[in-house]
Formats: sequence, structure tokens, C-alpha cells
Amino acid sequence: MRICVTGAAGFIGSHVAEALVAEGHDVLAVDAFIPYYPRSVKETNLEPLVGDPHYRFVELDLRRDPIEPVLAGADAVVHLAAMAGLPRSWTDFELYASCNLLAVERLLVAVRHVGVPRLLHVSTSSVYGRDAVGDETTPIRPISPYGVTKLAAEHLVLAHVDSFGINASILRYFSIYGPRQRPDMAYHRFIEALLDGRPLTLFGDGDQTRSSTYVADCVRGTVQALGGAAPGEIYNIGGGETVTVAEVIAILADALAVRPRIDRRPARLGDQRHTAADTAKAHAAFGYRPHVAPRDGLLLQLAWQTEARRHDLPAA
Repeated sequence: MRICVTGAAGFIGSHVAEALVAEGHDVLAVDAFIPYYPRSVKETNLEPLVGDPHYRFVELDLRRDPIEPVLAGADAVVHLAAMAGLPRSWTDFELYASCNLLAVERLLVAVRHVGVPRLLHVSTSSVYGRDAVGDETTPIRPISPYGVTKLAAEHLVLAHVDSFGINASILRYFSIYGPRQRPDMAYHRFIEALLDGRPLTLFGDGDQTRSSTYVADCVRGTVQALGGAAPGEIYNIGGGETVTVAEVIAILADALAVRPRIDRRPARLGDQRHTAADTAKAHAAFGYRPHVAPRDGLLLQLAWQTEARRHDLPAA
């Protein structure tokens, strides 16, 4: 298959592109390098596939550049491109609306006009709101502008499914972590602070729970969904265990044999209190099941960040 992956220079998108190439697919990777974090980090993410005959990269902004020529001949699109992160969504809503809504609408129109047979749209547990605990029928009430734009994008996708019959499905990711995690994300920041021997910043009391998903599990579920997710359906992709944020810090500190110094701050606006993904629907539809336990995944991320620092790579 020829598969277009948007957001392919990002944390998850680069892993998805690698997995698809490994399975023998031809991947057209798309990214706009919107300056949310350093471009050098994303360029490093791209390096493993540079020169592979089954891989081609195109720098493209879905908000304004022509999309249809890029999609010509594609069998499927995995849409991962989005403006992520909570804090900035409160202060730069126009950016989030353009990346998470305008870009999605333009992509949907292009998919329809070109006749791409399959679209997999990636969303987030943030659409559920403060507590994302349960299955896909859990009430949705996002509490951040980021979550609002991602929910609106879901509705755009479903409107195109209903009105034009496109073959599109939606995945809701739960707190993805692991190698290449974005430098603004909590686990990445915790590790950097512990490695530097400086206080780490903890927003909230540390008792927040997370159904964190190791990136390899997330990627496996995404690839499985390409073949098994039903049109117009939504599926949770989450980890099998929940941990508190305080437990995450303890696991990392123990692995480094250090005593963490914690700079406690009030909880941030829009932060979720509890997440626990029920993934039974994804398991029934396409066999998704998380395999990596939080402790194992955290140690793998720690090893990656330590190695990146040793070789002076732009992990942060």
C-alpha cells in the first residue's frame, strides 16, 4: 500500500512511518515543521528513514499548501498532524484552530476529491475532559481549547463520513510516552531534570492518574486500525495500567539512584485529573492490546534520553 502519514516528523508520526515501511508499505511522509519545539528535534526523528526507497518526505502545510497532488495514488492517510499541548492553547487559539480544524477540513476535502480509499484520524483522550475513565461512550466535555479543537475535528470527520461516505475512523490516544517524546511533555521534562540534578516541576499534587501508552503499543494499534477499524467509529488507544504522576517520578528517580527535588506548582488549566482507557472496542475490532508496562516503558524512555544526551542529539 501507499500510505500518507501527516505529522511524520513528530514523536508518534515518525514511529508510525517506520513501522509502515518495515511492513513493506510505501510511505509518503508530510510535515510542516510548525515551530512548537525545535525543528532540529524533528529532523533527527526523520533520519532513520532517509534514503529508504520506500519512503519519501514532503514539507507541506495542510492549512495553505495544495494537498491533492500529494495524495494522488495514496491508498490511505494516517492523519497525525496537529498542534498539541495544553498551555499554549489558552493563549494562541488561532494557531490551534488553524492546525486542528482548518487543516483537517482541507485534508478531508482533498481525500474526497482524490478518492483516497481510507483515512485514519488521530484524536486524543482530552476530548473526554477532566476525567477520561471508561469506554468510547463516556461523556465528552473537554476543558481546554486544545481539547475543544480536537473534538471539533472529530465532528468534522464524522460529518464527512455521514454526508459523503468517506471511509474514515478515529483513534483517541491516551498519554503517549517513550523514545522521541516531545520535549514539552511531562515524562521528558522529569527525566531531563533528574539527569541534570535540578528540581523538577510538578503541576498539581502528584496523585493524578494516567493510562499512559508506550509508543510501540500506540503504533501497533494504529497500524492494526488501518485494516480493522470500521468507518465512522471511534476507538480508544491506551495503556493497560494506570499510574500516578508521583509513581512515575519515583520509578525514574529509583532507576537513576537519585532523590528527586520537586518544585510543586498549582495544577494547570485544562489538565486532566484521571485517565484510564477502556480499549475493549479496539481489541474486538482489530486485536489491539497494550503490552508494555509503565515501569518498563519509562526505563526505555530513560535509556533513550540518556543515550541522546551522550551523543549530543537534540532530544530536548
